[in-house]
Amino acid sequence: MPKVAVILANGFEEIEALTVVDVMRRANITCHMVGFEDKVTGSHAIQVQADRVFDGDLSEYDMIVLPGGMPGAAHLRDNEQLISELQKFEKIGKKVAAICAAPIALNRAGLLEGRNFTCYDGVQEQIADGHYHKETVVVDGNIITSRGPATALAFAYHLVEILGGDAESLRNSMLYTDLFEK
Repeated sequence: MPKVAVILANGFEEIEALTVVDVMRRANITCHMVGFEDKVTGSHAIQVQADRVFDGDLSEYDMIVLPGGMPGAAHLRDNEQLISELQKFEKIGKKVAAICAAPIALNRAGLLEGRNFTCYDGVQEQIADGHYHKETVVVDGNIITSRGPATALAFAYHLVEILGGDAESLRNSMLYTDLFEK
C-alpha cells in the first residue's frame, strides 16, 4: 500500500491540500498531512491539525505532494530539509507532485531541469528550468504538476491513478464524470 505525504506550511492553499488528502483517503491510500508545525494555517485562515510534524525525514513515503498558495509555496521552497528530501526522492525515482505555485520548490531542488511542468498562471516566470505547458496536469517521469485550485480534483484523481488506485470508480462515485456530460 503506497503512502503519501502532503506537506503543509503556513499559507498553503486549502483546496489543493485538502482535496488531495480527501481523495487519497477515499481511495484507501495512506495519506498523512505533514506540517511544518503541529497546527498549520492556510492562505484563507483555515487552521488544520497536521497528522505529524515534519522532522526532515520522509523516507517512509512513496510520494510527496506540495500544495500551492502563498506564502505557503515560498515556505516550502525556502525549507532546506524539504529541498533535501525532494532531491533524495528524485535520486531514487520516488514520486513528487506539486500544484499551483509549489513548483517553485521543485525548481529550487533542481527537479524541473529539462522537464515538462505546469503551474499557476505567471508562476512559470519564477522557474528558470524546465518546459512550461498550460495544461491541467503534466506528468514527466516521477514529477507530476498541476495548475491551481480549480484543477485540484483532476490532480488528485491523477495521483490516485499513478499510485495504482481505482480513480475511475472514485470519479464516478463522487459524480465528477457527471460534470462533463451534457
